[in-house]
Amino acid sequence: MKNKVLFIVTIIVVFLLGLLASSIVNRKSEAKYKYTPSVDIAENEPRNVVWGENYPLEYQSYLQTLDTTFASMQGGSAMRDVLEEDPNLVILFAGYGFSKDYNQGRGHAYAVEDIHNTLRTGGPKGKGDGPMPATCWTCKSPDVPRLMNEIGIAEFYSGKWADKGAEVVNPIGCADCHDNKTMKLKITRPALVEAFDAMGKDINNATHNEMRSLVCAQCHVEYYFNKNLPGKEGTPYLVFPWKDGMTVEDMENYYDNLEFKDWTHKISKAPMLKAQHPGYETFTTGVHADRGVSCADCHMPYKSEGGQKFTDHHIQSPLNNTSNACQVCHREESNKLIANVYERQRKATENRLKLEKLLVKAHLEAKKCWDLGATEAQMKPILTDIRHGQWRWDYSAAAHGASFHSPVETARVIGSGLVIAQEARVKLARLLAELGHNNPIEMPDISTKEKAQEFIGLDMEKLEADKEAFKENLLPKWLEEAKAREDAMPIRTVSSTVE
Repeated sequence: MKNKVLFIVTIIVVFLLGLLASSIVNRKSEAKYKYTPSVDIAENEPRNVVWGENYPLEYQSYLQTLDTTFASMQGGSAMRDVLEEDPNLVILFAGYGFSKDYNQGRGHAYAVEDIHNTLRTGGPKGKGDGPMPATCWTCKSPDVPRLMNEIGIAEFYSGKWADKGAEVVNPIGCADCHDNKTMKLKITRPALVEAFDAMGKDINNATHNEMRSLVCAQCHVEYYFNKNLPGKEGTPYLVFPWKDGMTVEDMENYYDNLEFKDWTHKISKAPMLKAQHPGYETFTTGVHADRGVSCADCHMPYKSEGGQKFTDHHIQSPLNNTSNACQVCHREESNKLIANVYERQRKATENRLKLEKLLVKAHLEAKKCWDLGATEAQMKPILTDIRHGQWRWDYSAAAHGASFHSPVETARVIGSGLVIAQEARVKLARLLAELGHNNPIEMPDISTKEKAQEFIGLDMEKLEADKEAFKENLLPKWLEEAKAREDAMPIRTVSSTVE
């Protein structure tokens, strides 16, 4: 009886081992089949769907960036009207495009659609029209490196945003970060290479792990448009202000030495700086970067599907994917990890809002000084303080993940901004008294986005009507022209050519 039982057990074990061996063989065969190229991806191929023919798992995960259902306390993929949530920003950005429209960006798949829709790009009627330069396309599409290679970098930056509308149609995707032959990570935006050169560094020496953040740093950084580069005068050439370093003070000194300003504030007349989204700069000062964690580790963690391990190209908030993004290293429960992030964000936001309110009052008090006859000499140190204080506020606000990526540095930046803003208001109080005004200024009703926009003189009805006219008349022509161009582009299979 005992021998019979052992015989049966042995048969079962052998059978199970056979199943395991068969599964391993099948998975290896599947892996070999899955990554057999079916098309020859051409150099500068901008169409993500073509890349998806060879890399279906990555492409299918990328398509999930179309999902807009997740919203965290401070981010996510859902569309959010930032001006609606905080009308003070209309005052802070008076005279600049962000006072018209400031929506939180959605997933990468919406990059082109969202720039079509924003009021900041205006309602151009054709080439040479509209408020924005062509440079504003730079981070939106793999059509950008294609165009840069076809017509030249400076030529791409030249002209108006509307000039390139029919050429830039594919949203952020594969060719922005990958070599078409080897799939190695690749820098496709010259501004990052030029920024490294300015710091005396060679980006070609970057390790693979560093590249897993640097491909993100092509876009998630602070930048400005330099119209005074030798040989490129008049062209809004994209530059990262890293020559003197990447801290908030380093970049501020860089801008001050150039006497650069993004715009003149409509209320206070201060020469303002707009922090774009210095995510990479703040990230590098945090503990995760110090431990060698890359952007991709958290925002594009590895996953397995059908026996395949691959990088998840559903680029999103790690809070919507804590099991793969966070708990690989952190053993705490998901709800505890999220609560920790929210606690850091709340604490940073608390002081950032205090700084924001001081700056709003400073802009309005500065206007009162001008109204009472203040001179430029009297106002210059005050306006410099407003410029520096708001730069620090914006640096901490526009780097959307800063309060998590680097809470200590973010607290330091906000703290220094609070000091500068208070100094500005002390100087304003003294000047107002000198000009004969010893009472608090009357604050306007800016309790809603609409009231704040009316206060600064924006004609929102016209802006929205111009945008609708653009979307009805010019945009369809762009898309039609782009479709005709791409329909004529060949897709080459590995064994034949399909026109």
